[in-house]
Amino acid sequence: MPALHIPKQRVLNVGVSTTSYDQLVSRCAEWVAAQRAQRGGPLARYVCFLSVHGLITARDNAEVRRILNAADVVAPDGMPVVWALRSFGFKNQTRVYGPTAMIRLCESAQTLGHRVFLYGGTDRTLAELRRRLLERFPALEIVGAFAPPFRPLTAGEDQTVVALIRESGADLVFVGISTPKQERWMDEHRELLPGLIFAGVGAAFDFHAGCVRQAPAWMQRQGLEWMFRLAMEPARLWKRYLLVTPRFLPLWAAQWAASILSGNTAERT
Repeated sequence: MPALHIPKQRVLNVGVSTTSYDQLVSRCAEWVAAQRAQRGGPLARYVCFLSVHGLITARDNAEVRRILNAADVVAPDGMPVVWALRSFGFKNQTRVYGPTAMIRLCESAQTLGHRVFLYGGTDRTLAELRRRLLERFPALEIVGAFAPPFRPLTAGEDQTVVALIRESGADLVFVGISTPKQERWMDEHRELLPGLIFAGVGAAFDFHAGCVRQAPAWMQRQGLEWMFRLAMEPARLWKRYLLVTPRFLPLWAAQWAASILSGNTAERT
C-alpha cells in the first residue's frame, strides 16, 4: 500500500475513503511537502466530497463513477454516506463535510505556508470569500482566483486559466463549481497541473462568502441538511432531493443485505 494512500470502502460501486478531517489535512500537507521536495508525481491529486446525490449520479453515469474511483480521496460528505460506511463495519466513521474541510485546509495552509487558488463562483462571490478567509486567516496566501462563466470554456480560455493557476505558484486549488462539473474539471486537469492538489468543495464558496445560509448544526448531524437546502433553493434543488436522493436507501439496503449473506461487510479498494 502506498505510504500516502487512504483506504476506501465500496458503496454502490464507488470507493469511499474511510478518513477523517485530521487525516485528510495531514495527507494534503504530506502531498505538498513531497511536491516541493521534487518527489511529486506527474498528475495532480484530487479530493472529492461525496453526497448521496454524487453516489446516485455515479451509479447512472460511468464516466462520473470512473472519475470518483480515480480520486485520491473520496470523503463521506453526506450523513447517509457516513451511515452506509458504519453499516459496513466502520463503526467510528464520521462525516468529512466539504465546507468544514475547506476551513481546516485553509488553517493548515496558513500554518505551513501553502499557497491557495480559488476556482469557481462569481467575481462577487470570490471577492467576498477572499475577504472573509483573510479576515479569519490573515497570513493565508491566496495567490489567485478565477470565476468561470456559466458555460464550457473554450480551448483558448482553458489554456489561459491553466497558465494563470500554474504561474500563481499555488499548492492547493479549491474548486467550487458543483457536482459533477467540478469532478470532471479536476480529472481533466490532472495532467495539465501536475503536483497540485485539487479539492472539489461544491457549495462551500457560497457558504463561506455568506451568499447561501448553511443548515443548523443539529440538522446536519441528523442528516436533515437536504431539507434545509431544499427550503433555501427549491427551484434549483427539488429534482435532486425529491427524485434522485430517495433512490439511495433501497440500493444501500440491497448492498448491505448482500454483504451480510456473503459474510463480507468490508469491501476495501
